[in-house]
Amino acid sequence: MYKYLNIEELIKDFETDKLLPQNFHHQEHVKIAWWYLSHNNLLEAIRKFSSGLKHFATLLGKENLYHETITWAYILLINERIQKLDEKLNWSKFAEVNQDLLSWENNILNNYYQENTLKSDLARKVFIFPDK
Repeated sequence: MYKYLNIEELIKDFETDKLLPQNFHHQEHVKIAWWYLSHNNLLEAIRKFSSGLKHFATLLGKENLYHETITWAYILLINERIQKLDEKLNWSKFAEVNQDLLSWENNILNNYYQENTLKSDLARKVFIFPDK
């Protein structure tokens, strides 16, 4: 069951180390990135979201979970979608018209990256431009 119906509660838990791993799936990643982009400029959103994810992984003792290329690529795609809209949408409406961003199994990044690129150590450490 989905725990976070209130996005502010999700952001608060993410920023105060109260977010439980079992409540932090792909949709929550996208939702947090969307929120940061809705409240900050692109560079600040990248900084906040990336540092938050790195911190979360460190708290779990799994620093290798953080993946810079995936993180930045999603933020850039979400930002592009936000900018293309004629009006600012709330999360529910944004999610409704951007279902392709919410599926981890049918990952949209497969349209932009070769599988080996995303699996590389370099892609984990630095943002790599799409190679498809």
